[in-house]
Amino acid sequence: MRRLLPLLAALALLAWAANLKLYLKDGTYQLVREYQVEDDRVRYYSIERSDWEEIPLDLVNLERTRTEAAEHQAEVEKQAKVLSEEDKAERAIQDEAMKIPQDPGVYWVDAGKTNIIRRADSTVHTNKGRSVLAHMAPLPVVSGKGTLEIAGAHSLNVFTNSEQEFYIQLAQTERFGMLRLASKGTVRIVENLTFAPVVKEVTQENTPVEILRRELTSDGLYKIWAKDPLEPGEYAVIEYSEGDLNMMIWDFAIKAK
Repeated sequence: MRRLLPLLAALALLAWAANLKLYLKDGTYQLVREYQVEDDRVRYYSIERSDWEEIPLDLVNLERTRTEAAEHQAEVEKQAKVLSEEDKAERAIQDEAMKIPQDPGVYWVDAGKTNIIRRADSTVHTNKGRSVLAHMAPLPVVSGKGTLEIAGAHSLNVFTNSEQEFYIQLAQTERFGMLRLASKGTVRIVENLTFAPVVKEVTQENTPVEILRRELTSDGLYKIWAKDPLEPGEYAVIEYSEGDLNMMIWDFAIKAK
């Protein structure tokens, strides 16, 4: 559908560009496809009657007709340029999307080569120890605090570009974003957690990074980047459902050049 819209707009522009107003001295006009001045007559192709007709030259306001025709042509060229630029931008987005695999995940492109960031395994750390999130059910039976963590004090995915761009292909229609992580010993903390087992709720506290995004395809492919340059530190791209601890995490680090 997106690819069809520029084509429809171009066809509409061509139809509009094909029509001119042949003004008469009495203030009226004939809608024509084209006209020719031949001695003392003006020959024109009538849009209304789909045929060639003639009219005496002294009945035609030729100056107004030519002035408006020139303005009309300038507008046609302006609109054609806009459509061309929009089509070029659309093709650039399509070319960009073609570089990214359809498999869910987070990717980055360097020198034309697409690279994947491996998804990190997360654990929940409470006063009872660490548990793999997928195996942590039900929630702790007593109130308390914990942390959502990933292993390693530092990410193996290191970038020196503070304006690094990523691509995320969503696994399903969910929310996504970027967080700043806190290194603590041999782990990185994604979120601080507070458990309320009676109401079966978990309060999640994290450090979000404001991002910009561009939708590349209708099936969940987005290009994302931080609104402001990232300071050196540990970060993650995440995909999640509201209120669900079991988020998907793709970690990376920004290192000063």
